Amino acid sequence: MTPGGRGGKGNAFFATSTHQAPQHAQPGEPGLEEWIILELKLLADVGLVGFPNAGKSTLLSVVSAAKPKIGDYPFTTLTPNLGVVSYREGRSFVMADIPGIIEGAAEGKGLGIRFLRHIERNSLLLFMIPADASNIQTEYDILLNELRKYNPELLDKKRILAVSKSDMLDEELKTEMKRELPADLPAVFISAITNQGLTELKDLIWSQLH
Repeated sequence: MTPGGRGGKGNAFFATSTHQAPQHAQPGEPGLEEWIILELKLLADVGLVGFPNAGKSTLLSVVSAAKPKIGDYPFTTLTPNLGVVSYREGRSFVMADIPGIIEGAAEGKGLGIRFLRHIERNSLLLFMIPADASNIQTEYDILLNELRKYNPELLDKKRILAVSKSDMLDEELKTEMKRELPADLPAVFISAITNQGLTELKDLIWSQLH
């Protein structure tokens, strides 16, 4: 904390028996001044990680009372959004919608590290990759690499995968895609539009958090 300057003596200090109302005082010394930058890091149980338009904001708006801006173009979300997700028996957890990550974000590309820092305080990372992605494993590897370049300690956090926009898939396609999902990563197929898999997702999140 920057210290203030020493205070001067007031006019009462200079009063005497013959001069009881002096009109002068001693000025104080100037305090120290400095500029500081405060960095906000959101505290949430679950952080949504994914490329722009992966469906993160839509999911948050469906499972919580949060009302993030939603659009069909990249970087609809420009500021992180928090939502409280209700779970069974009155329990709940906090979910953070982090703006989309792109390749090169750790070097400041796109929205860059302005939002990567918010992931540092999340207990669990929920990777969201849409079902129509050209290659889920590749997209996951890119996202993971950006986290690694920004802060390798982020890889120590628990991770789960949600394949979003899965209402476009039938059971046969899901079975085929499961073979291509990242190994040893708990995964669930979801659709925030049709509520498909959302209960299963909440159960998975709760089990990972506790």
